[in-house]
Amino acid sequence: MRKVYYIYNPKTRTYDRIYPTVRQRALSILRRLFVGMGLGAGSFIILLFIFGSPSEKELRIENARLLAQYNVLSHRLDEALGVMQDIQQRDDNLYRVVLQADPVSDAIRKAGYGGTNRYEQLRDMANSDLVINTTSKLDMLNRQLYIQSKSFDEIVDLCKSHDEMLKCIPAIMPVSNKDLKRTASGYGVRIDPIYKTTKFHAGMDFSANIGTPVYATGDGTVIKAGWETGYGNMVQVDHGFGYVTWYAHLSKYKVRPGQKVLRGEVIAEVGNTGKSTGPHLHYEVHVKGKVQNPVNYYFMDLSAEDYDKMIQIAANHGKVFD
Repeated sequence: MRKVYYIYNPKTRTYDRIYPTVRQRALSILRRLFVGMGLGAGSFIILLFIFGSPSEKELRIENARLLAQYNVLSHRLDEALGVMQDIQQRDDNLYRVVLQADPVSDAIRKAGYGGTNRYEQLRDMANSDLVINTTSKLDMLNRQLYIQSKSFDEIVDLCKSHDEMLKCIPAIMPVSNKDLKRTASGYGVRIDPIYKTTKFHAGMDFSANIGTPVYATGDGTVIKAGWETGYGNMVQVDHGFGYVTWYAHLSKYKVRPGQKVLRGEVIAEVGNTGKSTGPHLHYEVHVKGKVQNPVNYYFMDLSAEDYDKMIQIAANHGKVFD
């Protein structure tokens, strides 16, 4: 129904009807149109601000899903790194100990990626700290897997040569000593019999008559058969795999440098040469350049009870010769 407009006439005190022009009607229509559009636009903006657009809602849901997946991935990487640490510990403290191999150094295992910051391009991402942390864990796991793979390759090679290594490891006493009565001075700090001062004794002494056979304690190659100050006549045998044994104060050699010897083969005779106060054999075991307690290398000769007994005898240092 068409609207009718009136205006109050104070002179006649009546309402006179108004007939608006086309222009006035057009302006009125436009005004109402713009007001309606403004209210509609304002309502849309308010609703959009509160609830967001469908696409933004989908993006928020997708971002939340990705964030959850990153958190799950980060947690699983922590678990994988924990498993890797267990494998590394077994590798260093079990496999390599059994096979007499040095552990892989922490510097190699924990080495990172050098050069420029490889995560700089991730700084602009949402939740960049989580993304960078997760990515760095993945890189660390990948690096440690590579190092561990190389380590296992080395372990496999060592296992292949294990039988040969067992033949070479010093594993018997250098003189016949089944009853342990020839065990004299042991490894460690003691009073020097000549200088009467505290001194470190780098091997074990076995009391025996001059001419008593001295045996190679493992397969190897003679690298020295000659005089050495303090040691007198001595023989050194390189067994490979980092093992070298020394036999000192000898009266006679049975081998020459470069000669191959087998475990149990007679290589010399007990004597009283060098810095010695009586006939005996001084015996040392060196592993990768470091002197070791020989008592730990008689496992082919001694039972558990005999081993304990020898340790007690050696610890008391028995009779001191040099």
